[in-house]
Amino acid sequence: MSAGVQSGLVRRPRALARNTGIYLVTDTKQCGDRGVAAVAAAAVAGGVRTVQVREKHASAADFFELVLAVADAVGNRALVLVDDRVDIYLAARAAGARVHGVHVGQSDLAATAVRALVGPDAVVGLTANTPAHLDAVRSLAPGTVDYLGAGVIHPTSTKPDHPAPLGVHGFRAFASAAPVPSVAIGGIGLPDIRGLRAAGASGAAVVSAICTAVDPQRSAEELVAAWEG
Repeated sequence: MSAGVQSGLVRRPRALARNTGIYLVTDTKQCGDRGVAAVAAAAVAGGVRTVQVREKHASAADFFELVLAVADAVGNRALVLVDDRVDIYLAARAAGARVHGVHVGQSDLAATAVRALVGPDAVVGLTANTPAHLDAVRSLAPGTVDYLGAGVIHPTSTKPDHPAPLGVHGFRAFASAAPVPSVAIGGIGLPDIRGLRAAGASGAAVVSAICTAVDPQRSAEELVAAWEG
């Protein structure tokens, strides 16, 4: 996808969030000396349309600076979402950064409160992996949540406390029952992409497949090609 097309797409962030494609979740340790911003920029150059900046251990100040750096590196070519921290997203937006929304988990601020804080135009994603989670989403006002992050698909070291893996078959059942689009996440690699799209995924979120790659742009290109193929 050309930079010009991507630049146009990010003017409709919530629409893009419902048709995600390959979605990078960053990991500072896995990005190593290259840095998160450089890896994110390479991934976007390879066709990634969404970057979720995830940082579980940094201070608020350092997380804020990381979000600014990623937003600057990505520019208008992809959505930039902030993991968990609605306050960091709001601060980055107030500072003029090109950030587009947040992704929250089940133990974070409730989705209704998140939507009230970020407004009607921001993207709100929510982690979900059980029938009870789906019931809770169905009870929300339409438009509260734009997509679900569903998984894990396979066991993954990036989230050691993850629930039991769904696999592609379990994801298919989950996505078909979900009231909003579902992005698959958790241990996903290149061989999984086509099967997940066929199973109803609106996107596939990857961490290691890009963050640990020798050539993140090339890895992104391969993932995008598999998705689009």
